[in-house]
Amino acid sequence: MSIPFFFIPCLAALVLSGSFFPAHAAGSRPPNIVFIFSDDHAFQAISAYGEARRLLETPNIDRLAKEGMRFERCLVPNSICGPSRATVLTGKYSHLNGFYNNSNSRFDASQPTVQKLLPGYQSAVIGKWHLVSDPVGFDHWQILPGQGDYYNPRMIRNGEKIEVPGYVTDVITDASLDWLKKRDPSKPFLLMCQHKAPHREWEPALRHLHADEDRVYPEPPTLFDDYSGRGPAVRDQDMSLAKTMTARDLKLVAPARLTPEQRRVWDAYYEPRNEAFREAKLVGKELVRWRYQRYMHDYLACVRSVDESVGRILQYLQDEGLAENTLVVYSADQGFYLGEHGWFDKRWIFEESLRTPLLVRWPGVTPAGSVCRDIVSNVDFAETFLEAAGQPVPADMQGRSLVPLLRGNTPADWRKSFYYQYYEFPEPHRVQPHYGVVTDRYKLVRFYGAAGNTTELYDRLKDPLELRDVLGQPGYEAVAGELEAELGRLRRELKVPEEVPAEAYGGKPQGGPKPR
Repeated sequence: MSIPFFFIPCLAALVLSGSFFPAHAAGSRPPNIVFIFSDDHAFQAISAYGEARRLLETPNIDRLAKEGMRFERCLVPNSICGPSRATVLTGKYSHLNGFYNNSNSRFDASQPTVQKLLPGYQSAVIGKWHLVSDPVGFDHWQILPGQGDYYNPRMIRNGEKIEVPGYVTDVITDASLDWLKKRDPSKPFLLMCQHKAPHREWEPALRHLHADEDRVYPEPPTLFDDYSGRGPAVRDQDMSLAKTMTARDLKLVAPARLTPEQRRVWDAYYEPRNEAFREAKLVGKELVRWRYQRYMHDYLACVRSVDESVGRILQYLQDEGLAENTLVVYSADQGFYLGEHGWFDKRWIFEESLRTPLLVRWPGVTPAGSVCRDIVSNVDFAETFLEAAGQPVPADMQGRSLVPLLRGNTPADWRKSFYYQYYEFPEPHRVQPHYGVVTDRYKLVRFYGAAGNTTELYDRLKDPLELRDVLGQPGYEAVAGELEAELGRLRRELKVPEEVPAEAYGGKPQGGPKPR
């Protein structure tokens, strides 16, 4: 019996097929590559995605969709910051690149990575790195140590520790533009501009504190999800607006690195509102609602600065005559919860966490305003950059180049299913380790950990909010069997070990695959 996977090809003009537009013409200069990568930027917070709960306008990021391609189903293999970055560099899953979690993993910089495989290119990574070891194989690097600071950030520039005044998104953008201006114009380049924003604790640029004019943001329909209809894992988590947010998350205390002048602006905005909050003595659902509104104000203000950064970079490319031969990619390390299911953060195989934004502009190759609904992933990024540059893709990379999709052609053998595995447990947030298979319609997931071993099945066509486990319900027997078989096939194909090393969890694993 065939697996009932839906297949919807990329929507693009046939005239712009690969036969008309190679990645770059023989003998011509390969394209420059600008990779703009934000941290925890939910697709729900990009207006180009047109979600029903419209939270803000992102005109500069949207420009990439208007002038290029918007991917609707870009999925990540491990929804957490460091592992996602390691996947982008290596084109491999966590179990092969060795970076499983943010707690105790350290990136093996000796392994092949995309910037090392682009001969003739100048390369730079600027901004958030979050892989513990220093960057290797870049001509220039200027990174935030660890998670980095929002205000007056400490950075490491080619091994030298520095401090830069200002707001971190502006600092990263300034440093990226400075490198572009000083590069050797005779060579193509790879620039990886990697933002801290809008990562927790969602601390905005001071100029954006009043940007929403105290707007009341629409609540997600699952803000008060009671987690019925699913297994114990969703109840065992510690990532809710109701229980988990701290005083610093909620701006009830100020960041330590503000200058006195910055602190005055901060206090002028937050303190009157904080005082009103304290006097209200909110409890229960009204407290959750207040926290949600404060969270949205701060998170979306951080997104505004990222959108401005994208605009500045696009303007530079246009002004310098570089836009026509530059592949520009905007994405984030994974999705993020904006109050759905009462949560913030990520980690789950569920949609808001699993799915990340991806917008690509490639003049002369990718039709303007096109949309792709095929399943793609950040495990495909390295392969895409290599093919675009005319370089071979190593056989041990686990993704596939997106170049055919960017040309408007979906290969007949393009993936119809996707493998996911999350490890980090129990800290932070007590999200149970799990792995599973994802298709256009279904998700089969196995949880293991302190909450017990469970297998769950979700039908996104009938239950787009993923509120009901339908495993064992009448009518799903064949689907469950087919997905079990597909899960086994993917694990074999991807060389997923049956036994997970203990260090993969970042803490003591409980149950599930036996640690080595």
